[in-house]
Amino acid sequence: MARTEPTATATVEPADAVAAKDDLAGLEAGLDALETVQSGRTPFSKTFREKIFPPLTAVVLVILLWQGLVSFGVVDDPTKLPPPSAVWDEVENAWLKGELLGYIWTSVSRGLLGFFFALLIGTPLGLLVARVKFVRAAIGPVLSGLQSLPSVAWVPPAVLWLGLDNSMMYAVILLGAVPSIANGLVSGVDQVPPLFLRAGRTLGATGVRGLWHVVLPAALPGYLAGLKQGWAFSWRSLMAAEIIANSPDLGVGLGQLLENGRTASSMPMVFLAILLILIVGVVIDLLIFSPLERRVLRSRGLLVRS
Repeated sequence: MARTEPTATATVEPADAVAAKDDLAGLEAGLDALETVQSGRTPFSKTFREKIFPPLTAVVLVILLWQGLVSFGVVDDPTKLPPPSAVWDEVENAWLKGELLGYIWTSVSRGLLGFFFALLIGTPLGLLVARVKFVRAAIGPVLSGLQSLPSVAWVPPAVLWLGLDNSMMYAVILLGAVPSIANGLVSGVDQVPPLFLRAGRTLGATGVRGLWHVVLPAALPGYLAGLKQGWAFSWRSLMAAEIIANSPDLGVGLGQLLENGRTASSMPMVFLAILLILIVGVVIDLLIFSPLERRVLRSRGLLVRS
């Protein structure tokens, strides 16, 4: 009997397996593109067109509208609405006297230092409320109530407790900012997916390590929102304290400048104080909080660099 030789047969992959490989390759390519950070600096022309020109246009339009209301006699009483030139003269006068930067620094230094203390207190308090049920049941409603309480309400008791000095200012800032920071962190922790916590425990991230490596990074978006709100409350609380509390030992901040303009019936000084308060708030947001927020969103693939 003749011996038959085995014949070689070609192995053909099923169509489903090929399609699955293609889908996996496409998914990997998409993830690689998501994680890739484009190098190179954005051209200044593009930055100017997209980031600088729009707010400048808005400012110019507001000034033109302001000047139009004065020039066409819509508001012809300078004690109610001074012309932009009068406010600019007030700016030049404060600058030539060497007082303009002093007004700004007095308030900004107090605000930033008070916010730093609020951050040190509000962060562990928020973690405690978020992770301990008894503490949440006991303190959670109080924090929400304090957050809704107007900051100006704390100025009279703070003056009676601490006197007319910087400690009173910091106390008002803390009472206004700590609840917002703590509630923001609590909200962020509540939105952490349980799968992250189980995966962290499986990898040994428990206790403090779990908080540092799993809970806080996952809760970062909500925490940043609480920080932004906390700064807003800090700044408003400080302005309320500076307007109400008058003392030579406290110096002249922006809130005190606003009150001095009201006392002297000087609308240019009042408008100068309002504009400086607004500018400081916008600059702090643009230099600190907006870059942090963009970085967090980009790290999570929620913001693509254009």
